Formats: sequence, C-alpha cells, structure tokens
Amino acid sequence: MTRRAQWALGVLLVLLALLGVCSLFLGSTWIPFGNVLAALTGDHEVAGAAIVRDLRVPRTITAITVGAALGLAGMQMQTLFRNPLADPYILGASSGASLGVALVVLLGGTAAGGFTKGLTGMGRSGMVIAAAIGAGVVLGIIAVLSRWVRASVALLLVGVMLASLSTAVVAVLLTVTRPQLAQQFLVWGMGTFQTPGPDLWIMVPLVAAGGLLAALTIRPLNALLLGEGYARSMGIGIGSTRLAIIVSAAVLAGVTTAFCGPIGFLGLVVPHLARFAVGSSDHRLVMPATLLIGAGLALVCGVIAEMPGSNAILPLGAVTAMFGAPVVILVLVRASRGRLSGVGL
Repeated sequence: MTRRAQWALGVLLVLLALLGVCSLFLGSTWIPFGNVLAALTGDHEVAGAAIVRDLRVPRTITAITVGAALGLAGMQMQTLFRNPLADPYILGASSGASLGVALVVLLGGTAAGGFTKGLTGMGRSGMVIAAAIGAGVVLGIIAVLSRWVRASVALLLVGVMLASLSTAVVAVLLTVTRPQLAQQFLVWGMGTFQTPGPDLWIMVPLVAAGGLLAALTIRPLNALLLGEGYARSMGIGIGSTRLAIIVSAAVLAGVTTAFCGPIGFLGLVVPHLARFAVGSSDHRLVMPATLLIGAGLALVCGVIAEMPGSNAILPLGAVTAMFGAPVVILVLVRASRGRLSGVGL
C-alpha cells in the first residue's frame, strides 16, 4: 500500500467518524448538544431523547449503510462494463428495483395497512425480494448485451431506455392503484434515510451479505481492468465473475432502494472520488475507500436534507443530485478531452 493510500484511508476514517457525530447532533429539530449527549448515554427522560433514539440514530446507521452499498455497487458496475458513467441509477438498476417495489406494493397493497404493512402477506421482505429481482433483471439484460455492444455510450443508452420503460410501467400502475398507495409510493420515491429501527435488522445484514460477495470479486475486478482476454489468461471465469458481480450489485441496489427509495448519483460519484483519493484503480485500495467515502457523503447529504434547525426536510434525491451532477459534468468533460480511460479518473 502506498503512503498516499495509507494517509487517504486514515483521513477518510477520521472524517467518517466526525460526520457520524454531526449526523447525531444535527437535525430538522434543534436539540441542545447536552441533551443529545445525555440521550446517547442512556438518559431517556431528557427533552429530545426520543428524537435522537428513534430518528437520528437509525438515520445515521441507514446513511452509512446505504452510502457504502451504492458506492460499492457503482464501483463494480464501472469495472464490469468498463464505463466511467455506470452506476445503479443511470444503468436502470434503481428503476428496475422501483418497478419491483411498485408491482408488490401498488398491486398487492391495501391502503388501510399502510405502505409497508398492507401487502398481500409479503410485508417488507416481499419489497426487498422484488426490488432485488427488478435490479438484477435490468443488470442481467445489460450484461448480456455487453457481450455484443462494446460502445460505452450504447450501453448507457440501453440502461436509460430500460429505466424509462420501468418508469413508464410504474406510471401506469400509479393510475390504476388506490390514491392513498399512489401518494405513499410517490413520497417513498423521493428518497429518505429515515428508516425505522426494526427495519435496520433486515437491511444491514442483507447489505453486509452483498458487500461480502463484492469483496470476493476483488481479484477478478482487478483482472477485468485490463480486459476480459487478460482476465481469462489469469484463470478468471468470466461467466461466474459476471454473475457474482451482478448478484452482488443487485442485492446492494435492490435492498437499499426497497428501504430508502431510489437514490441517484452516489453510486456514480463515489468510485471516482475513491480512485482519486488513493491514486490507484487497484480494487484492494479502491474498495475500502469507496466504502468510507460512500458512507461519509451519504451522511453529508442526509444532514443537508434535514436542514438543521429549520423544521423542514428536503427531498434526499434532490440533495444527492446537487452533489452528483457537477461530478458527472467533470467526468464527461475529461472524457471528451481524452483524459479518461477505462474506469479511472
């Protein structure tokens, strides 16, 4: 590991800890710092303790989990498709996951039971499974087409078209479902890190499983940096590697979308920032940097969306877009000037 990478990972770890503290102390409702500290140390009688315990702690854990998961999924897809603009949102994985959720909720839900409880015997697990399948189907189609379509722009357009098709189907479902469910689905689609505490016991282990599978693909991902031909010469099974990456990315994108709604740009931006931070495309360095930066950037977006002290909340998707759009423009400009090759900056 280079000295730059060592310093970068150390600094990122410290920044993540500081951002985690800020996320606990800042929110749309102002609570004195002393009260927050007391609530975190077990005093449940102090004013604001319920907000800290039931809202801010789950929000912080959710942001860390989702940011790391989406960054990891984006890193995998950028390497697999050899495309610097690949991510769960742009390639349609998030839209496929949203379609899966829509099919379960809008067709099987009941307004009386609420958005997550009124499903036809499936509950939250049905949403998670449907979201993962939806994301996996979209990524699978793109992976199959990538065997014949080598142009990065063409694959991006395929992803955009699949996302548009998924969005169109969701729009049709919204017109035929109950108004209460349609409204709840639209609110969910704006994205949020406000995940109920009990749901974390489902989301975190599933994301950890997807992350573990992603960690097992580090060597194949490094080989794929030099092309499939080189990877084959190194004894890498392309088919099994592609399947493992798609399954991992589908679980990461699908689970986070099911719980938090479609969140754009994090999966696209984070891998580029990670490569720049460690000064390398080696996934042994990029992967931990991606996890740290993804979690940190998600915390920043979560705090901004809360508009501390204002008693108002911004749509999370709008905040992530404000961070992500400038980076996308930079990537496109550098690519057009011939300064971008493969998946690195």
